[in-house]
Amino acid sequence: MVSAVATQGETMAKQKISVLEKIGYGLGDGASNLIWMIFIYYQSNFYTDVYGLAAAAAGTMLLVTRSWDIFVDVIVGMIADRTQTRWGKFRPFLLWMALPFGIVATLAFTTPPFSDTGKLISAYVTLTLLMLAYSAINVPYGALMGVISPDPQERTELSAYRFSFAQGAGFVVAMLAMPLVAALGHGNKQQGYMLTVGLFSIVAVLMFLGTFATTRERVVPDLKQKTSTKQDLTDLVHNIPWLMLCGLGILQVFFVAIRGSSMVYYFKYYMNDMTVAGPFGWAIHLGGELGTAPFIVMGTLTSLLATFLIQYVTPFTGRRKAFIGCMVLGAISLVASFWVRPDQLLLLYVFHFLYSIFTGPTAALLWAMFADSADYSEWKTGRRATGLIFSASGMSNKFGWAIGGALSLNLLAVYGYQANMVQTAHAQEGIRLLMAVVPAIGALACGLGMLFYKLESKMPTITAELAAKRAVKEADAKNG
Repeated sequence: MVSAVATQGETMAKQKISVLEKIGYGLGDGASNLIWMIFIYYQSNFYTDVYGLAAAAAGTMLLVTRSWDIFVDVIVGMIADRTQTRWGKFRPFLLWMALPFGIVATLAFTTPPFSDTGKLISAYVTLTLLMLAYSAINVPYGALMGVISPDPQERTELSAYRFSFAQGAGFVVAMLAMPLVAALGHGNKQQGYMLTVGLFSIVAVLMFLGTFATTRERVVPDLKQKTSTKQDLTDLVHNIPWLMLCGLGILQVFFVAIRGSSMVYYFKYYMNDMTVAGPFGWAIHLGGELGTAPFIVMGTLTSLLATFLIQYVTPFTGRRKAFIGCMVLGAISLVASFWVRPDQLLLLYVFHFLYSIFTGPTAALLWAMFADSADYSEWKTGRRATGLIFSASGMSNKFGWAIGGALSLNLLAVYGYQANMVQTAHAQEGIRLLMAVVPAIGALACGLGMLFYKLESKMPTITAELAAKRAVKEADAKNG
């Protein structure tokens, strides 16, 4: 009997997920990143150079609105864990929140005809609403990966698809965002941003609905499981692997946000312009303000390829070693890029290629490990709270984003940045630090921190034991 149960458990753990479902799951992060990557690359510059906020005021707003919102993620996660519908625990939120998310995303990039004070208040309100909507749809989406399959390798593949779509959305944003702002705005950047984000939001809503329609929840906690909020939170703070991953997640998003938000400033105020002939007689700007787009496109395509290929590397290296190597090498390429001169565009692209290929897969690796930490908690306590694990993990994203965005704008202010003016050498130095050295410190700390993560070696045993326990419960339920 025990052997039969173990065999059934192993079968469940090794169940293969179809390519269609993996693609469907990936659509969800593609949807999020159609908006998220606009924030990463253009939000800071939008607020200072288009919306009209002072850099210090915008930096404070980003820190305030994003910091308090991290606690909303925990609440959403606990609500999702306690949700019971015919569609499952997490999928329904994709259906319910897709449209509200699209609406408030558009509002966040709408410039109202108010005074400076009125604009600042409006920015606080719309950004707060967007963060609430983002939590309500993205926390359940992230948790969904933990219940589609119990198999660590399947999760790595799901995560690879997820972040491949995320990188693909970043490619679309890099290719189309600024041309659409120019085309739809007819010279009015405020109108252009509003219409462009509105268009992306419509696509994002449809993609979220596609994820809802194509995925399925297979890992179901014991229906007899009774836990309190206090018990869930106690389990969480005693989950040492999760605590470590959460800290690393903060660092990972921190350096991405710092570098991403500095790119527009770096090209606009530091790098010399350079044009090459494109198709149909178009002139492609590789430097100057318009040089940001092709730079992002190249990095995104490189990261996309690296993210998709990482699933074929981890069976040989393990996720932990792959993560450490990628982060350390990425940090080295960032530091080297600090000394690039304004006329050394080719050299900058070389360092950016190296940075992208090394750090591109790290988010996929990290989020696959978060799913393992949910299994670890169930194995250790007998209780499963996937939504809470992933929502609290999402806090690392938002907190890293809050620190990165606020630090970048406040550092610009400290170095004397003035919007839409020729920058001083001191201000240019601040922009260069944000583009290279500061994110390198975050990447290096993230890679070295992973040295202390030990859960990966225990996962085969944990996975097998959990699968056997679930099989026993299923057999008992069928037998009455």
